[in-house]
Amino acid sequence: MLLAGDVGGTKTRLAVFETDLRAPLAEGVLPSTDYPGLLELVQSFLARVDLSVERASFGIPGPVLERRSQATNLPWLVDADQLEEQLGLSSVCLLNDLEAVGLAVPLLTDDDLHTLSDGIPVHGGTMAIVAPGTGLGEAFLTWDGERYRAHPSEGSHVDFAPTNSFERGLLDYLLERYERVSYDRVCSGLGLPNIYRYIKESGRAEEPAWLAEKLATADDHTPVIIDTALDEGRDCTICTMALEAFISILGAEAGNLALKVLASGGVYLGGGIPPRVIPALEKGFMRSFAAKGRLSPVVERMPVHVILEPRVAVMGAARYGLES
Repeated sequence: MLLAGDVGGTKTRLAVFETDLRAPLAEGVLPSTDYPGLLELVQSFLARVDLSVERASFGIPGPVLERRSQATNLPWLVDADQLEEQLGLSSVCLLNDLEAVGLAVPLLTDDDLHTLSDGIPVHGGTMAIVAPGTGLGEAFLTWDGERYRAHPSEGSHVDFAPTNSFERGLLDYLLERYERVSYDRVCSGLGLPNIYRYIKESGRAEEPAWLAEKLATADDHTPVIIDTALDEGRDCTICTMALEAFISILGAEAGNLALKVLASGGVYLGGGIPPRVIPALEKGFMRSFAAKGRLSPVVERMPVHVILEPRVAVMGAARYGLES
């Protein structure tokens, strides 16, 4: 049996598989920050499910080099050789978490997706994945004549490029606080509160007292901002502005990656945030995604889908482990 994992900055999803990637024998979601490392988290999970596994495969949020990875949004150094020894397994595989998503994308069905644009897909065309969760992940897939191959990327850590006056002000605001500003700083679960604070501190919108109290007691401001912005029964300008800016930036960066890899096979939005904000994506994503000047007609032809299957990265990590 194989243990597969999708390691995230906020939570880690684990599952035990034999052969069927749609039917794990056991699965669970654990809070990543409650554990000092992946070893302790895995030990806790295995003690609960009481299953004996022989191998493991983990998607890690960061570059994997020589079977080791320093997780991007966690203080974890993950070493495959050490995990093999400490867990008593015959093999441990590590791969980038978005590479794991990429390995599962060809397995997804229409029921696993929400389509923002049908586009005109090209058979065997390159596919792009942009996934805002705790951090922002990116990857792409290429066709080798027989199957799609997934390729990891750290493209989310390139320099943030504003496209309007609001975003120029946001960049200036963040440069006063960070040595460098990447897309990951603004277009992720960690980035959305940065947009919110900029709107508040620049005086573009006021923060209601009830919202200030709610944020003061929240461990994570991102779900509060998102839920408030999407609440049709409550008018909250500052949250609406923050989410709209987030969607615009996400669309622009997804379009950037689509151009860089010429994603004629389609663009897939993964991560935990897109499925939660589909109404906002429907309103503003495609406008900024396709705003590419002379290349706009090229981008407009690319299909765009939101991945709804929450286990996609675990499925991909399991596929990698089972085929290795």
